Parts: sequence; structure tokens; C-alpha cells
Amino acid sequence: MSSTVEYRLRGTRSQGGLAADLTAEYRLPGTGAVGCLQIYRNVSLALPKGTHWRDAAWLAFGLSVHSADLSSARPDGLLVEVAALTFPLAHYRSEVAALAMDAWLRNEFALPDQGLRAAPDEENGAWRFQWGGHSDPFSDGR
Repeated sequence: MSSTVEYRLRGTRSQGGLAADLTAEYRLPGTGAVGCLQIYRNVSLALPKGTHWRDAAWLAFGLSVHSADLSSARPDGLLVEVAALTFPLAHYRSEVAALAMDAWLRNEFALPDQGLRAAPDEENGAWRFQWGGHSDPFSDGR
């Protein structure tokens, strides 16, 4: 059965907020989804057709942060199938996909907080993202 998490973060008046709704479900791998991405060992991700590549990368990143815990807890494997990622264009950056996936996973599996965050950077009028002890998928690790 699918469930939806509504990720919302208020920003300053000049920068707006961040928002996305992620609807997904989980099950054993090999039960219907085609074209899955292997994230870690026996943890896979299936995305809806037409998912933008940046959103796909951030969704995969959000899952990968928790994949070792999920793999240990579910030795038979786990497939996370995203049914929808929706967002208002005015309040969205692709990094929000990772934050929404993190929130969805922590809701579904009672996983520990891995330190994924966004905070307003009022000095620059932008958002500052924090990825706990992880490097974002678009950094070169330096």
C-alpha cells in the first residue's frame, strides 16, 4: 500500500520555501517493477516514467543514505517504488527529492536521522543543504 509524505520547509520572504510530495510503496524485489535501479546490495528503487534525471539522482541518494540499515533489516531485499513526486515549481529544487525520500523512509521504517537538512541562507538569499556524513551525488568528494 502506498503512502505519501509532504515535505515542507518555510523560508524567508525573499526566498520562499521548499515543498514536495512523495508517494511511494515498498515490497520484495522481483514483484512487478521493471527497470529498477540497484542502490545497495538488495535495495532497489523504481521510478515513474518521465522522472527527470536530477530528481532520480536525488531520490536514489535519499534512499542510499539508509540503504545499509534497510539491507540489514530486510535480508530478502527491498524495492522502493515511487509512484509520484509532485511539487510546486516556485518552491522546489531537485535536492528536495532527497529530503522527501529521507522523510518517507524514516516514516515507513522508523529509521534514525542521518542529518539530511535544508536551512535558509539569509545572507545569500538561497538554501544551504546538509547531508550528514554523506557527500551529495553531484560533488566530486573534495
